[in-house]
Amino acid sequence: MPSVKRYKPTSPARRTYEIVSKEDLTDVAPQKRLLYGKRSSGGRNNSGRITSRFRGGGHKRRLRTVDYRRDKIGVPATVASIEYDPNRSARLALLNYADGEKRYILAPDGLKAGDVVISSKNADIKPGNALPLHAIPTGTMIHAIEMKIGKGAQMVRSAGTAAQLLAKEGEYAHVRLPSGEVRLVHMNCRSTIGQVSNQLHARASIGKAGRKRWMGWRPHQRGVSMNPVDHPMGGGEGRTSGGRHPCSPWGQLSKGLKTRTNKRTTKFIVKRRGTK
Repeated sequence: MPSVKRYKPTSPARRTYEIVSKEDLTDVAPQKRLLYGKRSSGGRNNSGRITSRFRGGGHKRRLRTVDYRRDKIGVPATVASIEYDPNRSARLALLNYADGEKRYILAPDGLKAGDVVISSKNADIKPGNALPLHAIPTGTMIHAIEMKIGKGAQMVRSAGTAAQLLAKEGEYAHVRLPSGEVRLVHMNCRSTIGQVSNQLHARASIGKAGRKRWMGWRPHQRGVSMNPVDHPMGGGEGRTSGGRHPCSPWGQLSKGLKTRTNKRTTKFIVKRRGTK
């Protein structure tokens, strides 16, 4: 069982430096056939403009091909290893299917090497098995949930998260997401049983600025410390709280502005997050 690893305070950075131990990981190299290169964008789009500020540098990474669709129906697979992925907070599980194919999936909590998982509507309700929602009992904790039939998992994929299947009504199931939102999801959409692995991810402490740079984050510069030519909140004699509502360099309000624009899917939200 992984735990939070702390270090002796040999320096100011080490005093608060905490990581999640890797006791649950298998000591193997990642599958080369399931890897592909990841080019660093530095926060720039295809025309070279910075669209995501304060990004750049960081350690070189390779992306893993993760099977979010779980479309090998009825083919049992043995868990070969539980592996680290630098591109996400959750662990990955390498599956060896009975027909010889190998795929990565998000590892649920409690899954270990040697376990057998399957994707089928007749599968047992145990962590790692993937089933359509109509075949899952109400009250079950699930993750990696599809929003469109056959598109692959889009919801509940980060470390330690889980949703709960609340009810079934007609063609749709009521699913309570980690945010507290209750959403309608089609009964034929697939999901995986259990909670996503690496629950202690949120307990880790960055500890020092250099570790943030390893992750590809550059220093964040406040708007009020800039000049008026660089930011609407910049300028002023001495220190100021900005003199206007907090916003981005281009005037986009950062507090209170509703950013949800997709009204087409509002009908699928039964209960919004944060409401009682």
